Amino acid sequence: MTASLDADLAGLADVRAKARAARRAFDELEGADQATLDRIVRAMAVAGTKAAEELARLAVDETGYGVYEHKVHKNRFNTGFVAKWMLERRAVGVLWVDEQARVTAVGTPMGVIAGIIPVTNPTSTTLFKSLAAVKSGNAIVHAPHPRAARCTLRTAEVMAEAAVAAGAPEGLVSCIENPTLPATQELMRRPEIALVMATGGPGMVRAAYSSGKPTIAVGAGNVPAYVGVSVPDAAEAAEMIITSKSFDNGTACVAEQSVVVADAVAPAFLAAFEERGAYWLNAAQQERLVRVLFDERGALRPASVGQTAVRLAELAGFAVPTTTRVLAAELDSVGVDTPLSREILGPVLSVYRVRDAVAGWTRCREILALDGEGHTCAVHAADPEEIAPFGALPAGRIVINTPALFGGMGYSTDVDPSFQLGTGTWSGSICSDNVTPLHLINIKRIAHEVRPWRTVYDPVEL
Repeated sequence: MTASLDADLAGLADVRAKARAARRAFDELEGADQATLDRIVRAMAVAGTKAAEELARLAVDETGYGVYEHKVHKNRFNTGFVAKWMLERRAVGVLWVDEQARVTAVGTPMGVIAGIIPVTNPTSTTLFKSLAAVKSGNAIVHAPHPRAARCTLRTAEVMAEAAVAAGAPEGLVSCIENPTLPATQELMRRPEIALVMATGGPGMVRAAYSSGKPTIAVGAGNVPAYVGVSVPDAAEAAEMIITSKSFDNGTACVAEQSVVVADAVAPAFLAAFEERGAYWLNAAQQERLVRVLFDERGALRPASVGQTAVRLAELAGFAVPTTTRVLAAELDSVGVDTPLSREILGPVLSVYRVRDAVAGWTRCREILALDGEGHTCAVHAADPEEIAPFGALPAGRIVINTPALFGGMGYSTDVDPSFQLGTGTWSGSICSDNVTPLHLINIKRIAHEVRPWRTVYDPVEL
């Protein structure tokens, strides 16, 4: 009891020190122009790329989740593709000028950001949030998940050391060293904090929005993929879905969870699906897998998150070929009483056959309603008339003929590249965009008079 109390007190002291140091660094950086910030961001991105393999290894070894090679790619996505996109845009100073309206938009930093980091993608998320914060002239203090404390701290150190070497003040990027729930809650409530950027489970998202601070929080996604009658290539659709869901052992919320396939193309699609590494579970195997994935309360068991398909089968007491990439369960219902229809942070896909696009839309709507609203839906079809109705679904990203993972995060589509995907008010979030540095600034409008103010009293004809 005394040791626990001492750890909590030490954690709270660390939070206070880091928050105060971050505020001092922000004040020292205040007024820096975009060129200065970009020099720091570029140095951070280069350092992060050099450390991508080290950080990926630390993440896999500490958390036990995911695939080392895939975590390397996630790290490099943020320090390469995303960083390049950031560097090509402005976030502070004059953003745009409307000469006709005589309005100038000016971006100004918010202050100190609290970055809440998930256990599933700790290093890549820390890289992204660090770069986004500094690009927009802010300081950031990261709060790791306790099971990812060391790898998150090391990632923040890489970012901080590169920033300081490029001329940034000490403390601009930092990380809580002994994360606990009380420490994270204290960080979010600190007077130095201007904004909370939270990525994590439903409990953490609720805590972030209850902190009393402006918050951009994102959580779970239950992503359906519809394979339609007009699918351009059924085999390629199968490959995209399996690759997306098996990438890093399914630890990305934006990856597909369910496949909804039209009867007309089901034979070709399902044959390709099996050829490309899907293993069909029988009823008994499904029941065993449910007990491995979920506890008695219906929550995901941490030990089952981010494991390979082969390992999950082993834990469930049956064997599958070593070439298995995903475990597949053909289902006919969606809901809490059908656990495999829920979001699973692992290479498990539920599969539904439907009569046509109308039935497919309805099934996708049901899947999104089960803790997936606001996130993402993938559609594999070529006919615009088949695709169009899916635009009415409550999803922030509807990606067409591309893997949900790579399309949703802005690589294979031209949505803003990001590692924090907003889910909108559908799921209790303030933001439905892919979060970028432009979400981390206040925008001032400098507006000149364009019509005589005294005419405010004149009647207006409609």
